Amino acid sequence: MKRFWILAGALAVTIGTLTLALVLGSTGFDVRRYGQHQRRLQKVMREQPSAERLTRGLAAEGSPLLEAAATPDEKERAVAARGGARVTELREKAARHPQLRVYQAGDMMYFIYFDAEGIMRDFSCVSR
Repeated sequence: MKRFWILAGALAVTIGTLTLALVLGSTGFDVRRYGQHQRRLQKVMREQPSAERLTRGLAAEGSPLLEAAATPDEKERAVAARGGARVTELREKAARHPQLRVYQAGDMMYFIYFDAEGIMRDFSCVSR
């Protein structure tokens, strides 16, 4: 009976350690992935690209334009359909900017906001 409890304890410790390692690894990967996308878009925003230039550049890298929204109704549909858990933030930013474009960059959605002249002014990244 003593041997059973030793094996059960060892199994529990092993499973607990494995679970912890997988959770920490997954969390670390998500933090790193999100940070990379954030830095990428911050760098692009410093160049103040036009909507057309940014769309061509992202498409050339394999990040297609999914939606372009200019009216409040179009923006709301885009945010509601693809905003995930960050809908409130996306709605606030969309209300402040005349244009919103949504791009798919791998497993991340880029919500990029443009002014009336079509110049990039802000962005948000949302994981799918």
